Amino acid sequence: MAIVTISRELAALGDEITQELATLLGYRFVDKKCLEALMKNLGLTEQKMEKYDERKPSLWASLSQDRDDYLHYLKTAIFSEAGQNNCVFMGRGCAAILRNVPGVLSVFLSAPPEIRVERVKSYFHCDERRARQIIDRSDRDREGFHQYFFEMKWRRPENYHLVLNTGRLHPQSCAELIKIMLEKTITKEAEAQGSLQIKDLVLGQQVIQHILFEKNIAVHFLEVTVRSGDVTLFGVANSQAMVEAAILGAKEVPGTGAINSEIQVVQEFTIVP
Repeated sequence: MAIVTISRELAALGDEITQELATLLGYRFVDKKCLEALMKNLGLTEQKMEKYDERKPSLWASLSQDRDDYLHYLKTAIFSEAGQNNCVFMGRGCAAILRNVPGVLSVFLSAPPEIRVERVKSYFHCDERRARQIIDRSDRDREGFHQYFFEMKWRRPENYHLVLNTGRLHPQSCAELIKIMLEKTITKEAEAQGSLQIKDLVLGQQVIQHILFEKNIAVHFLEVTVRSGDVTLFGVANSQAMVEAAILGAKEVPGTGAINSEIQVVQEFTIVP
């Protein structure tokens, strides 16, 4: 398994470079359209997707259960695609979601402001003032999205393995540089470790899906960690009976081993629907 995540500023040639790279490597290109289709198939509504997609939610939205639903479906879609190996992801917080997985190379694409302005003017057939407004809005949304969901500074170089200034580079040249970096840094051992970790991450999302959305067991803020099939549940429930129901639900998911619970019982706990 080898995976590349591409994070990008607007007008930093993200689409062009990602497609060039996928072709050069012979990898699958996983973009917004692909992930949204998966999330919809899993059950996420169009309304919830639009509310959170690569933007910081409003105060009210941030207190809503919809926020947790969106993040669950996003992670499920990304882990599902990653589990099929050899893919290039673009955007949607993939670098943050996969940042601790071996065998993943994360890349950030940037460009000088004046070049971004000229590109946006060409893309949207607008004047300079409007182009700068579009760029500012995009930057705020992406920065807010990463900070809110992942507590990650979107533009910080230390969050990536490679940062490229695409102002003077052709997309093909960028793709070739990323390919060299991939070959030099991702070992077969890392790929094998990554495959195993992705398998556990997929299983964790299946456990969450089964408990919350199939069994409708009310465990708030449910999180699941999996280590070689052994499962640990975290969250908040109103009663011990609800905790026991969650444990039984987890046992019903194929592939799970030992089930451990760290779910806290807080009576009369409520959340904004």
